[in-house]
Amino acid sequence: MISDGILFEADDGRLGAAAFNVTSTRKWAVSNVGLFADRQNQQYVENTRGQVRGTNAPALYQTSRLSPGSLRYYGLGLENGLYTIRLFFAEAGFHDRNAQSWESLGRRVFDVYIQGRRRLRDFDISKEAGGVLRAIPRIFTINVTENHLEIHLFWAGKGTSDTPEEGYYGSSISAISVVPNFRVNGTPSGNPNMSRTALITGVTVSVAALALILIVAIIYVKRKREEDDEELLAGISPRPNTLSYSEIKAATEDFSPSNKLGEGGFGAVYKGTLSDGRVVAVKQLSVASNQGKEQFVTEIATISGVQHRNLVKLHGCCIGGNRRLLVYEYLVNKSLDQALWGKNKLHLDWSARFNICLSTARGLAYLHEESSPRIVHRDVKASNILLDGALCPKISDFGLAKLYDDKKTHITSRAAGTIGYLAPEYAMRGHLSEKVDVFGFGVVALEILSGRPNSDIRLKEGRIYLLEWVWTLYEKKQLLSLLDLTLSKFDEDQALRVIGVALLCLQASPSMRPSMSRVVAMLVGDIEVSTVKTKPSYLTYGDYDDITGCTITNEESQTSIVSYSSSSGIE
Repeated sequence: MISDGILFEADDGRLGAAAFNVTSTRKWAVSNVGLFADRQNQQYVENTRGQVRGTNAPALYQTSRLSPGSLRYYGLGLENGLYTIRLFFAEAGFHDRNAQSWESLGRRVFDVYIQGRRRLRDFDISKEAGGVLRAIPRIFTINVTENHLEIHLFWAGKGTSDTPEEGYYGSSISAISVVPNFRVNGTPSGNPNMSRTALITGVTVSVAALALILIVAIIYVKRKREEDDEELLAGISPRPNTLSYSEIKAATEDFSPSNKLGEGGFGAVYKGTLSDGRVVAVKQLSVASNQGKEQFVTEIATISGVQHRNLVKLHGCCIGGNRRLLVYEYLVNKSLDQALWGKNKLHLDWSARFNICLSTARGLAYLHEESSPRIVHRDVKASNILLDGALCPKISDFGLAKLYDDKKTHITSRAAGTIGYLAPEYAMRGHLSEKVDVFGFGVVALEILSGRPNSDIRLKEGRIYLLEWVWTLYEKKQLLSLLDLTLSKFDEDQALRVIGVALLCLQASPSMRPSMSRVVAMLVGDIEVSTVKTKPSYLTYGDYDDITGCTITNEESQTSIVSYSSSSGIE
């Protein structure tokens, strides 16, 4: 359709979870990631139920694209320069806030990034528009420097998930327009009669006319960047291994969707094969755009020096232009959560499970007490533990949240982690220490033994939350009932030892949790497992199912956590 002289294309209405599509005119691409938890109908398009007010182009708002996690739009083949970006929003799925019903309590809250920079934080469409079915455009002036535009809508666990219906949340957008603020092929871009088609045609003609000049300019800029990068790397010790962007593009087949392994809090991950035959996992850091190049390289050099058999090995990085990519070893058995309860879960016997617990503990003990600098992971969970071909666990994403200094604890205004694994003192007060990782390990250990995630609403009441259930079994002296039913054989003494250690790791007071080196000693039987004195501490989100995980910040934890269960409180 055409509105105000701008041609709007429709994206693919069939686009679902973990999908990528380029429009027929190849002017736009869209990438979507995520499943709506607990929702039977995975609906990614919202049809507007009524007339949208406050606009002279209501047709733009007839449908909206929904995403439960990460939604990216890419403008392709743009001429570099300043553009006016208009994002068109209207809330069509939630009820009016003034309605006297529980359904009016629904809230949609998400962030919007343009070119890697957050432009809208905690954006609530109906709140900003003053009600539902009200148009609210947001306008930005953006400088395009590498011939493409990226608009990223990201839901980070805020708002509501069960209102007006279960599993309904995430970002929503109705339309996007991109108009240059400069002349294209002699035509002023501000001319309202200039359509999106004319813009692309103009760029193509201009590029053809100036091809020779552009080639020379590209070669000059590329050489200048390479010289600057070499000068920067010369001052870094130890110098990290670097790969060119062209090497990584070739390894991942230009970041082909078929090579995409997944997307986490730090960015998308792709499988690739380097020219020397090494199979790698390439992580595109979405959070690194705010860092300077020198700061980024210095941190990566530090992380590269942190090596242990139970930590994922970092092969190198790419710092070309504004890109921030990390190249890790590829582990064939993927993540622990997929091995335990994924679609293609593995058969893990008792020996494998006990070794995963013990080896993970050794990796964390190394980060806390032996590496330099010491590192607190902040997000220890099953999806951040990867398994190699021999089922040896390796901890991933360590050092990416923030490098840890020599102080034992510090207060942070931003808690980064996953509901179900977060220690309460960190989630609720921003109190960070290595004991935050100890708490996360306790949850993971129980998941390994039971073969189930820390929360699962498909189970009977009293068993939904793993930590609540294990305490009930502890009080009844039936701890071995926790073990996965698929385990035909197990070592009873080792099993009780792991459960006892896990309960110690889950104590409300950080001072009552053991260090990870002490955890290792208890698991191998060098010292006795201490007596558990209080009920585990845990946070719940009502009927929240944490199979996929979600990140939260300290600010939202103050308002989002439904209940905090502990018999002794937080220290």
